[in-house]
Amino acid sequence: MVMETIQIRLTEKQIKNIDVLVKKGVYPNRSEAVRDAVRKLVGENNGN
Repeated sequence: MVMETIQIRLTEKQIKNIDVLVKKGVYPNRSEAVRDAVRKLVGENNGN
């Protein structure tokens, strides 16, 4: 799967919250945490 790069802006608090999830091992890195959030958002809006 080819992935494209996009730029997003997050608040410092949002980044810290993502970093906590990474540190706990919920996600391997920030990118995967954001990708999972996008998948959930798109899935919910498409009825998946």
